[in-house]
Amino acid sequence: MYIDKEDLDELEFPQLLAEISPFAYSPKTREKILQLRPMEIDEAELSLKKTSEYLSSFESSNAIPFDEYEDIESELKLMLIENYRLENAAFIKIKTITEQIGKLQKFFPTMPETFPTLLEEVSVLEFRKEIIEKVDKVFNRFGEVKNEASPALKGIRTEIQLAKKAIQENFNRALTTYGQSDFLDDIRETIIDDQRVLAVKSGFKKRVAGRTLGISKTGSITYIQPDSVVKHYFKLRENEEEEKKEIDKVLRKLTAELAEFQPQLWRYQIYIFDLDLIRAKAKFGELINGVLPKINHHKTLRLREAYHPLLWLRNKVENKIIHPQSLTLTDHNRIICISGPNAGGKSITLKTVGLLQLMIQSGILVPVHPKSEMFFFEKIMTDIGDNQSIENHLSTYSSRLKKMSGIIREADANTLLLIDEFGTGSDPELGGALAESFMEFFYDKKSFAIITTHYTNIKLVIEQLPNAQNAAMLFNEETLEPMYKLEVGQAGSSFTFEVAEKNKIPRFIIHSAKKKVEHDIVNLDKTIVKLQQEKFEVEKLKSDLAERKESVEDKRDNLQKLNDQLQQKLFNFQKLYEEEHRKLQFGNKIETFIDSYTKGKSRKDVVKDFVKLLEQEKFRKLGNDKDESKRLQVVKRKITQQLKKEDVIEKIAETNERLEEQRKTDRAVWMKIGQRVRITGSTSVGTIEKISRNKVIVNYGTFKTTINADELERI
Repeated sequence: MYIDKEDLDELEFPQLLAEISPFAYSPKTREKILQLRPMEIDEAELSLKKTSEYLSSFESSNAIPFDEYEDIESELKLMLIENYRLENAAFIKIKTITEQIGKLQKFFPTMPETFPTLLEEVSVLEFRKEIIEKVDKVFNRFGEVKNEASPALKGIRTEIQLAKKAIQENFNRALTTYGQSDFLDDIRETIIDDQRVLAVKSGFKKRVAGRTLGISKTGSITYIQPDSVVKHYFKLRENEEEEKKEIDKVLRKLTAELAEFQPQLWRYQIYIFDLDLIRAKAKFGELINGVLPKINHHKTLRLREAYHPLLWLRNKVENKIIHPQSLTLTDHNRIICISGPNAGGKSITLKTVGLLQLMIQSGILVPVHPKSEMFFFEKIMTDIGDNQSIENHLSTYSSRLKKMSGIIREADANTLLLIDEFGTGSDPELGGALAESFMEFFYDKKSFAIITTHYTNIKLVIEQLPNAQNAAMLFNEETLEPMYKLEVGQAGSSFTFEVAEKNKIPRFIIHSAKKKVEHDIVNLDKTIVKLQQEKFEVEKLKSDLAERKESVEDKRDNLQKLNDQLQQKLFNFQKLYEEEHRKLQFGNKIETFIDSYTKGKSRKDVVKDFVKLLEQEKFRKLGNDKDESKRLQVVKRKITQQLKKEDVIEKIAETNERLEEQRKTDRAVWMKIGQRVRITGSTSVGTIEKISRNKVIVNYGTFKTTINADELERI
């Protein structure tokens, strides 16, 4: 996509990126955000989906396990140097970033429907648990090399502990001995070069065997390390040097082992950087109520309740109201010409559309209604604001003409043009004519454009073009205050005289000016004002009616759903009632057998009657199916014989039609009010109370139900 740096600045895109970058963890990611530019549609769509999914984790409290991290880019380059040794902290960073990948690969599969794109991306990474295991084998949880990192290191550290213990014991013994001899000063001991030393009175220093490490400023105290400690101290220093060498050896070996995983670690780092960027975009999206609108691959842009994100943030801090805008651009409505008074919101509308387009094409969620639609442009070109150049000695008009020259060279059917105060800067009549020609050129090029103007001739030309529309920033004629609402379909008045009057310009001057203006222009401006107000009232009424209609439709749908649920519950209740009734009858019969047996009826007779009952139940369950199966077999044989002689498809159709006609004829004879019926396969009998087309209301005495006539059979 092409867009000039000057156009990015005019649309305040760098300021927007500066608002996003602080949300990133890494300085490198923050710098990358500041360098973001519009992408190809496939790349941008992927970024938008990932950002939208990440944003959903904030809204649903399904927190993605992604925390602050330190990048390992420099370590990944250094580890390939032969016999190189990474620092302790580097190994911990490598382990942490690998653990991060492991957590994410476990998390995303738990909610595949919520995070499909993020899941797909993390799934392609090859998680190497060995990296964590190798680091854990050498380092403890505090980032220190373990004693068990190597057998030699364990032995050396054991000797170090023994030496430290010997030093401690021998020093304490010497401290006690010389303290009793009154050779020591009141402070008894001190620390010099990380070593405990005796504070010996200088008069007795020759009587204390040991190594002198210093003298006090007054010379009254000599600091001596006892002989019994010296040899253990040197042994300790020797062991500590051996420890350093062994640690160095262990870490060089670990560096070489981890270097084998360098390709996977590079992919981890790239993925983490990208996820950091996605998270920053999602956090900004949360701040501005950003959403992912529908992305069209055809040329349809429908912005509903679109906000300028930077203005949103500023007004939110200052507790001011911000007004959203709605507009549509399609192949059949490519150009929108906005007119209206100054300070009414024309320029901010241009910037809103331009900035939102840059955001969506850079993979950033936009503050619009979720049902909005957007598509991608190949070029976005702007001319907004005063571009006077002092350095080049160009006037405002010359500067704008120079920019317009560049726009004319580049504009095509895949370009979005955003031009403020179209045609101003020169003689109104001549400048208006030139602007009209520019506009017709862009129209013929099939470019998409949103322009603002005060020129009446531009408004009139727009009205004559089938694929262009006038629009107005609404203005309250009574209070003469801007309403900051865009109304598409009607040209707006500049309210020149009305605003002048409000700003206390003497009326005689205004009347004089009105006389100097052609009568038709004044009348046209008044007509525009009147139509604008009338259309505003009509649109308000239309909006109210649409809301009421939508509310009624929602209530109707809810009532229909409720009715369907009640009908289903009634039907289920009927089935349950029939089943319970049958069980009750069966239980009554069993109770009769028990009473008979209790009153003396022979066991043989009772069993005989019970077996008979079981046979009846068996026949009830299997009889109907068996009879139906036999009937179908007879019909099948007849049809098969007939099909051998005649065309298969026609006969099947004729047979189905005859069967259906026969069923309808039979049903028409007996389907009457008062007829006793039951649902096919059911035992409960009811009476037809009402017939409405193919729906029948059956009264079961205790309740009624509505059922399809095809499901009933007569009694």
